[in-house]
Amino acid sequence: MEPGMGSERVHIEKNTVQETLVLPLYGRKVCSERFPQIFHDEEADRLVQSLDYDFSEYGKSLTSSTGLLGALEVAQRQNDVASEIRDYLATHERAAVVNMGCGLDGSFRRCDNGTVRGYNVDMPDVIQVRDRLLGAGERERNIASDLNDFSWMDQVDGSEGAIFFAMGVLCYFSVQQVRALLTEIARRFPGSVVVFDVFNRLGARMFAKTWQKETGIDGVGIGFYLDDPAELVQWGPEFGRVSSRSYMRGYQDICPELGLVLRVMVKACDRGMGMRIVKVQF
Repeated sequence: MEPGMGSERVHIEKNTVQETLVLPLYGRKVCSERFPQIFHDEEADRLVQSLDYDFSEYGKSLTSSTGLLGALEVAQRQNDVASEIRDYLATHERAAVVNMGCGLDGSFRRCDNGTVRGYNVDMPDVIQVRDRLLGAGERERNIASDLNDFSWMDQVDGSEGAIFFAMGVLCYFSVQQVRALLTEIARRFPGSVVVFDVFNRLGARMFAKTWQKETGIDGVGIGFYLDDPAELVQWGPEFGRVSSRSYMRGYQDICPELGLVLRVMVKACDRGMGMRIVKVQF
């Protein structure tokens, strides 16, 4: 039996920290079923079946074009970040791969080259569920911690390089929190890379009004956004190498695989919402 696997379903309460891991997981499941030519996550269906949670309302939300677009965003973001991880590991074969706000994401295992070390960091309630469903494999560690309590970095061995990434996480932090987090990573792990997703101001507002509403998320605001990722260069001398790409079309143009309505929505997101994958090299 694989680490963390068991026959008993794990109960997830509504309106708890644990619920935050459910939505992106279900989005990955839907995309694997609806768009297998774009995205495949063989673990997503198994994990969904392992949860005692009522997915009916969320499932209904994904029947709309807006809901499907949100699911595509989740899946494509994972593909893009995996591309950045593999690119970094091509020259840092024994690096640390650090998933900040990991939920039930399996990016480390998807990118594992057999020598890297994986660290999955999230709040204690989330790690409790992850431990039961996924466990921690060889060269992998699950760390229960608030990302803003930098003591979790003490457990990361970045002596042979490190790539840190966050998906759908930093947007809920304040600008001050993001700056403090990235500055601390730069201080502790020179030569490392941080990869994360971001909206512009308009995108943050639209996300709050559409995707959050569709998925039933209440009372959560967007604190961090970037109208131009180059703004990060002003944060300090460590931020001199900043690059970004569209995460719906910058790594793999998914438009040819979609119907007309979704194609239009994807292009509108690119132009108006500033949905980017940002990479900072320290």
